[in-house]
Amino acid sequence: MIDFCRAFVRAFAQLTDPPVARVLGYAVLLGVGAMVAVFVGVGHGLARLEAFGSTWLDPLLGLLGGLATLVLGWFLLPVLLVALVGLFLDQVAQAVERRHYPELPPPLVAPWWVGVGRTLRFLLLVLAANAALLVLWLLPVGYLFAYYAVNAWLLGREYCDLVAWRQWPPAAAAALRRLHRGERFVFGLVGAVLLTVPLVNLVTPVLLTAAMVHLVQGWSRARAQAGGG
Repeated sequence: MIDFCRAFVRAFAQLTDPPVARVLGYAVLLGVGAMVAVFVGVGHGLARLEAFGSTWLDPLLGLLGGLATLVLGWFLLPVLLVALVGLFLDQVAQAVERRHYPELPPPLVAPWWVGVGRTLRFLLLVLAANAALLVLWLLPVGYLFAYYAVNAWLLGREYCDLVAWRQWPPAAAAALRRLHRGERFVFGLVGAVLLTVPLVNLVTPVLLTAAMVHLVQGWSRARAQAGGG
């Protein structure tokens, strides 16, 4: 737990580094842009619904649409932001490695389309998983439990792979991931909670990436020491 807290403290301390701050700017712009697009789109759709001309139906539809927009913005936009910012997070991992782990070999370089494909895959997975959770809206407690559990698993897996694949081939990275299932879930749960905090959710993808670099390096060194012993 000490190593876990230290990873997040060190990650937070590096948010002002120029390479990290630049990606942080991208995250804020993407987040604000996505929010504006959703609210404008829903507002336009609600305005078209006024064609019913009913004194009770139009206000009801407006209220329901406003509530749907609020829920969408609160729960779905943050995880969508994680996927959108994913294209830039390698820059954050590189900045953390340069500052704290200069002894690491150069990262494994993958073609640009591999990164784009990985981002699209994660985006589709996030959207599909969270869309499936919408069936639980009528059970608020069940929805919240499922939302945090599912997104904790998704975030823990994605960020571990993002960092581990920089130094190891997929098979070795998967082995490291399986070895630390519990820590990954806790990491993802912290991330899922932070993503539902307004404004904080804009910096969360960058913070999670930096923290995961420290965690993966700690796991790797612990495994190396255990193997050497």
